[in-house]
Amino acid sequence: MDPVEPFEIGVFTFGELTKDAAGRPIDPARRLADVLEWARVADEAGLDVFGVGEHHRDDFAITSPQMVLSAIAAQTSRIRLTSTVTVLSSSDPVRVFEDFATLDLLSGGRAEITAGRGAYVESFPLFGQALERYDEYFEDRLDLLLRIRSRNPVTWSGTTRPPLDNVGIWPRPLQDELPIWIAVGGTPASVVRAATKGLPLYLAILGAPERFAPLADLYRTSARQAGREPSRIAVTSHFYAEPTSQGARDRFFPHYSSYIEQNMPRTGRLDRQALDAWAGPRGALFAGSPAEIVDKILWEHEILGHTRFLAQVGLGGLSRRDTLASIELLATEILPAVRAELAV
Repeated sequence: MDPVEPFEIGVFTFGELTKDAAGRPIDPARRLADVLEWARVADEAGLDVFGVGEHHRDDFAITSPQMVLSAIAAQTSRIRLTSTVTVLSSSDPVRVFEDFATLDLLSGGRAEITAGRGAYVESFPLFGQALERYDEYFEDRLDLLLRIRSRNPVTWSGTTRPPLDNVGIWPRPLQDELPIWIAVGGTPASVVRAATKGLPLYLAILGAPERFAPLADLYRTSARQAGREPSRIAVTSHFYAEPTSQGARDRFFPHYSSYIEQNMPRTGRLDRQALDAWAGPRGALFAGSPAEIVDKILWEHEILGHTRFLAQVGLGGLSRRDTLASIELLATEILPAVRAELAV
């Protein structure tokens, strides 16, 4: 692997507000304070990336990733700051670019955008958009966002917002080119879109990792067929680490079970046997000891060829103490071990 681009590891959160045993959700102010603390520790411990994602529901605390990332920028010094994701279908690309360019200036050139269509559709009625135009909105607004990034002033016309005629978009970011990633849950058409536009790709892996290998191959093949060199692939997964795998799963199980029940109800009830299977050597869940997680990251790298791993932390109302300890293990034991193996 090219030593100029070492394997990157980071953490992210949607700021979910999982209810406790008494049915009380986590207070949003407390959760946002948690997110700031997780970011500070991730930065100090040496992780590469911190991300926050957008939802517009009462069980998530973050509706504006750029606002939360700006607060994080003021309290960190080196970690890259990304949205995971920005729901571009229901956002104005002009405002998105302005906000992230401002974040880039405030953070000293650490901002990234991860654009996605969104796992939920609550933003469409909220912003007065027709759900049947779901794909059209994303395609149209991604085209505008990329046009804004590549030139200024901007002339553009599309189908989902008024045209722009030689309009300046300010400010411009500190980075020569603001990174824009595309997040994909498993749709081949979305993978091809990212590849043909030359954009790096996030794969949100919630099922068997092997089923994403054809998507990674499709991404690289589609890029080359479009006359482009394939860009980077990143992977996101649910995560919790402790010194021993048994300890990690014992502590994580009640929290993760609650998270699945409240946020992924179609998955069904998660029992302990299912969690152990998901956390096994070929499962999608990263819950175990540092050594076990290192092995799984390396195995996924063999089948996917990704160069960035983002761990979703704080799931199911896990305590701040336990989440911070897990982040520390990711930075101090897992990251250096993965890099050492891939540098051989």
